[in-house]
Amino acid sequence: MGKGRELGLQLRQWIATGSVSLDNPQALANRLIDALGAEESLRGPVRDLATQPLLLRSLQLQGGPQRSAITALRQHLAGIYAPQVLAELLDLLEAGTGVAPSRPAGDSSPDPAGTTARPPTGPPSWPWLESLGPLGPGLALAASGALVLFWAGGELDQWFFDPWRWNSGVVLVVALALLQALALGPLRALRRRWPLALEASGDPRRAWCWITAPWIHAANREALLNLLMLAVVLGGSSLPLSSLLLRYALTALATTAPAVLVARRARVLRHWDGASGPIAALIALAAALSLLHWKVHPFVVGPVEIPAWVLLVVFGAVQLGWQLPRRDPQDTSTPMARLWSSPWCWGTVLGTVWALLTRAQELARGLGWLG
Repeated sequence: MGKGRELGLQLRQWIATGSVSLDNPQALANRLIDALGAEESLRGPVRDLATQPLLLRSLQLQGGPQRSAITALRQHLAGIYAPQVLAELLDLLEAGTGVAPSRPAGDSSPDPAGTTARPPTGPPSWPWLESLGPLGPGLALAASGALVLFWAGGELDQWFFDPWRWNSGVVLVVALALLQALALGPLRALRRRWPLALEASGDPRRAWCWITAPWIHAANREALLNLLMLAVVLGGSSLPLSSLLLRYALTALATTAPAVLVARRARVLRHWDGASGPIAALIALAAALSLLHWKVHPFVVGPVEIPAWVLLVVFGAVQLGWQLPRRDPQDTSTPMARLWSSPWCWGTVLGTVWALLTRAQELARGLGWLG
């Protein structure tokens, strides 16, 4: 008997005897963790499953509503966990509810005798493409939101900031600072609701978090560092506000999406917020172009010129110190998984790739390959 099925049968017995209350998900999670014993690899997934509202609905309802809740829960779990962990969780769910959830193609409970061979059926699966499915609503909403920001930035420039001759980079820094200040005072709920949590990343009802996440920082020290960095790298920007907001939103999306995919596959317990991805992309772009052109690309702050490589080293060192440690005691992921689940890491990759493409385009134009 697998550990998942054993836990499910134990859960069913607790419910039948009334020894556990379904009104207290945290207590239920603790009971399951205690019953799990030494199975460290399942601690995080079992705790996550126990605190899912869909699990409580599956245990409380009957008939069609129960099957609907089980199906929705299976889809949610399939978008996060590897097949081996998913199989254990589905075994727990089946044993606990008495209803067998549908399973991904090719997935089945392990055969104790090891004698049943099943030929592969259907086309080959692409795990990363399949993992994108639950993120679709959030990605689409965030991309659409970037277009709205592009329009709003143009209107604000025309009516307010152009007459005042405000720099677009200063406007962005002031907007982020104002939101952070409000989150410390009258709008404290912003710091809890706006960041993108792992469990919300594939939930269509919370897809709006993909839009709000880049505009708030849950940690004040990270907010202070990122505001300072944005003031340095964008203080001299000549872009119109519409273009700057569009690039900021799309870069945040491009650096958050792969980070979320890694976290869902490797089960990294964290959330995403703030401007680390766009800042890392800008710094990496300038630093890589400095190397490719073999000359310094500085960021000018008043009379001071700061080389891009200095910001790359300083910002990278701070981010490594923040990203590598576990953020949750139940996190069993590896340091490399935690690194690749950070927008800072993907921002550095994106900026470097963009610099290589820019240099390749310059060389092609110099050789007459481009018009």
